[in-house]
Amino acid sequence: MTGRKRLRVAVLASGRGGTFAALLAAQQDGRLPIDIVALLSDKRTAPALTIAESAGIATVALRPRDFADRSSFDRALFARVTEFSPDLVVLAGYMRVIDSSVVGAWRGRMINLHPSLLPKHPGLQTHERVLEAGDSLHGSSVHYVTAELDGGPLIAQVPLPVIAGDTPETLAARLRPLERQLLLRVVELIAQGRLALGPDAVEFDGRPLAKPLQIEPGGGFATM
Repeated sequence: MTGRKRLRVAVLASGRGGTFAALLAAQQDGRLPIDIVALLSDKRTAPALTIAESAGIATVALRPRDFADRSSFDRALFARVTEFSPDLVVLAGYMRVIDSSVVGAWRGRMINLHPSLLPKHPGLQTHERVLEAGDSLHGSSVHYVTAELDGGPLIAQVPLPVIAGDTPETLAARLRPLERQLLLRVVELIAQGRLALGPDAVEFDGRPLAKPLQIEPGGGFATM
């Protein structure tokens, strides 16, 4: 990382902030060459805000109900994002669909962590839907954000076998550490300049990815 500036990261979160806390810990102990510059939320009571405040990170919380519509809220929220001049925006448990009028300006600079092997099971309640579908494999994906719900270009995925007796709760618990590791590795590769969204595809080390990267047990990546 010698000679490369640290990546400025803004995080959007709606809930407990466990994924945000993982990013923060990786920054603090030197595993990630990033500076988290802000935590923004659509919930004024989100525990993620408390985590950020305790670490001295700037926080912003706006309430959707204070705005006329989704577009107005998103424009206001991302106006605040812009104030922090981030190189990358990470959606880490952010539970709102972002208006297309806002997303376009952040092409290639905003990623989302989603708990399924996209394109399977976009949207909510993915653990329940995996079990209802009888899938033998679950997992998590990181993708660039576009106007299509959970439909942006895929960067990387981590698989998780579904085992007998699994419930939505056990799936979520077993997936959580894997998906956080996945996100940390993707952010690291972006910070290193190895991952980017090109004109037509996600590029890894300057070459278009035909398929998403897959995280391996040791934390490395292989093409799927």
